Amino acid sequence: MNSINIKDIYKWKKKKYKFAVITTYDYTFSKIFYNDGIKIMLVGDSLGMTFQGNKSTISVTTKDIIYHTKAVRKGSPNAFIISDLPFMSYSTKELSYENASKIIRSGANMVKIEGGKWLKNTIKKLTERSIPVCAHIGLKPQSINILGNYKVQGNTIDSANKILEEALSLEKAGAQIILIECVPYKLAKKITEKVKIPIIGIGAGKYTDGQVIVMHDALGLTEGKIPKFVKIFSNNKKNIIRSIKKYIKEVELEIYPSKEHSFF
Repeated sequence: MNSINIKDIYKWKKKKYKFAVITTYDYTFSKIFYNDGIKIMLVGDSLGMTFQGNKSTISVTTKDIIYHTKAVRKGSPNAFIISDLPFMSYSTKELSYENASKIIRSGANMVKIEGGKWLKNTIKKLTERSIPVCAHIGLKPQSINILGNYKVQGNTIDSANKILEEALSLEKAGAQIILIECVPYKLAKKITEKVKIPIIGIGAGKYTDGQVIVMHDALGLTEGKIPKFVKIFSNNKKNIIRSIKKYIKEVELEIYPSKEHSFF
């Protein structure tokens, strides 16, 4: 089977074919998702919250991203993998070169960077050095200490125009994909129509070229408040709870392990 590449994704945009993306962090789920039809996976710094149990993405390191990217690549040799450059790993051009190259070597097809117009030169230089970039605009979780909370962006005329300008500017700088998070759907639609590169949305309505969702949200495994834009596609959490309770009961009643599960 042929590997998915950026040219395939550009063709999808041209043909108006909507594509699904999901965050993935390990070998097993990577293999399951790819075999079920997911061709693009995001190794997101969201792993800081979903995998490590932290309150934000800030603590995630480049080593963390590399570790998980390697695992995801082993599960899906032919998938298109986008991996995050975590907080402060691209604060200077030199750091961005060093960390992005390590992530690409670990198996990613592209790195994702959060930020606005200030990223133009970084994106330009990375692209010149054969490192494809996905720019992340709208809500930027790495900026939580500035924003104060995770809230919708671009809901005023001025802020909407700013995000549109960022998208056009980052496309011009060389970004090959833009991920836009938590903006009004009309703004996301306008950006998708204005730029030539693929737009992936999360909490940005149905008019973007592709959609991404955090796997734990999609599978109904997330604890606490669920974001408005999330749809739960599975009741796996209930199945898991039932399975664990059954396991406990069978151990207590000496049903498991039975002779069937024992060596002689």
